Amino acid sequence: MHVPDGFFDAPTSVATGVVAAAVIGVSLRKARGELDDRTAPLVGLVAAFVFAAQMLNFPVVSGTSGHLMGGAIAAVLVGPWTGVLCVGTVLLVQALLFADGGITALGTNVVLVALATAVVGWGVFRALQMVLPKKTAMVPICAAAGAFLSVPVASMVFVGLYAVGGTADISIAALATAMLGVHVLIGIGEAAITFLAVGSILAVRPDLVYGARRVLEKRELVIRSTPTSSTEVPA
Repeated sequence: MHVPDGFFDAPTSVATGVVAAAVIGVSLRKARGELDDRTAPLVGLVAAFVFAAQMLNFPVVSGTSGHLMGGAIAAVLVGPWTGVLCVGTVLLVQALLFADGGITALGTNVVLVALATAVVGWGVFRALQMVLPKKTAMVPICAAAGAFLSVPVASMVFVGLYAVGGTADISIAALATAMLGVHVLIGIGEAAITFLAVGSILAVRPDLVYGARRVLEKRELVIRSTPTSSTEVPA
């Protein structure tokens, strides 16, 4: 969902730019509470993974294609505020070096791809964690559900912005139907990638997954004593 230059009028682009700048500023401060010396190196890896995954497109319908948005998976792995920074950095690099998304639309893309997906993905993830069993096996499932819902919600945010400041005279109802239909399918791919990635990291290093911290804190330490074998020494 990389928005190119010219899709929105100047006031809308400026407004989303201001929102994006404010969110990035807050995220820079809040991210300090999400990271420590052990998890900080994971931020670069997550950003690199999102960048690489966004370069890979998979076919959807009628000649359209989709790619990972990444806000939900980043939020689960390194925290919602840090996740926004990861995806925001990826969008900046893509816009400046690869012409993927417009320069004037950078604020819009940050709002849609980084902010909306991270907020929705993390919100759904935490809501499910509160009602489902507190087990590490549920973390990838909750993350996948958040990732799935984050994509169509972000597409509806795009439709809302277009209704306010779109530059072409098209039917908003038709736009909403097309965007929702395509992005529900993209959401399925997003959910599958998120489930596999989070599950893989969780299997190896669960302590590095930010979204698993509350689950790990509730684990009880069980120490099993191993019976010692006694041998008789003949007299």
